[in-house]
Amino acid sequence: MFAAYVNSFSSESPVDGLVLGERPDPVAPDGWTIVTVKAAALNHHDLWSLRGVGLREESLPMILGCDAAGHDEDGNEVIVHAVISDPAWTGDETMDPKRSLLSEVYDGTLADKIAIPARNVVPKPRGLSFEEAACLPTAWLTAYRMLFTQADLNPGDTVLIQGAGGGVATAAISLAREAGMRVYATSRDESKRAKALEIGAHDVFEPGARLPRRVDAVMETVGAATWSHSIKSLRPGGTVVMCGATSGFTPERGELNRIFALQLRVHGSTMGTKGELAALADFMDVSGLRPLIDRVLPMEQADQGLRAMDEGRVFGKIVVTR
Repeated sequence: MFAAYVNSFSSESPVDGLVLGERPDPVAPDGWTIVTVKAAALNHHDLWSLRGVGLREESLPMILGCDAAGHDEDGNEVIVHAVISDPAWTGDETMDPKRSLLSEVYDGTLADKIAIPARNVVPKPRGLSFEEAACLPTAWLTAYRMLFTQADLNPGDTVLIQGAGGGVATAAISLAREAGMRVYATSRDESKRAKALEIGAHDVFEPGARLPRRVDAVMETVGAATWSHSIKSLRPGGTVVMCGATSGFTPERGELNRIFALQLRVHGSTMGTKGELAALADFMDVSGLRPLIDRVLPMEQADQGLRAMDEGRVFGKIVVTR
């Protein structure tokens, strides 16, 4: 079968380690199923894997990809949930210390077919295309969990979303606006600020700018570069939810005095549960909200999409199709 896989690591030029070619068809052990992929979405996780972060050299070659939608062995239209928990684990899969994501221990979704635990498939609503559904399992699921589970936000609340342009940030803008929140967003790029307004932000700002009001929560995906601004933007008792740190892990100012004096909450978040993915898919279907797709490419051009992502030339999700 055709697949996009990592065969070597490079921290400076990660896509150089990508191979587009043939791999053996997957074999499903007991309790697993084979999904025929119709569409898959690219994520920064793929670039980290190409750099060798979270992936061991002895695991190579490894098929990349966390997100996919396609057909199961009975012909049902399904979405793949990428969090693989221990078979004995019950409850929130993201809390399982033995969990992994597709493309870390088990081959990922950038292929004609993928083997996946049978419990990891979610019915695809007919109202969503395969391309739209493929955007949900990582970026959109992460944003959904950050907003509604970790921050526990409600209609009328105010949220700041740092780093508009990335997959999680654009998903959070759209979800928060659809759920009736007041949405602020930041970006260094003027064109991305303009696009953030188009997809639902009420107002946009340059990073570090003073906001019209303190916010109930901040969705933090940037890390060190925006951390101080995130903390300073919160109302007393507010929450910052962090799912990543693309600008680094060590901020110049930790703002610890503000955190304890204003009784702020700092909440980590990663991915989401199968139940949250199903709820997200239903939310999208009922509301009519659709993922923002930057571009759709054939899987044979996955390298072009990864290079665009690595260079920051993306607003929304890049989807590859079969």
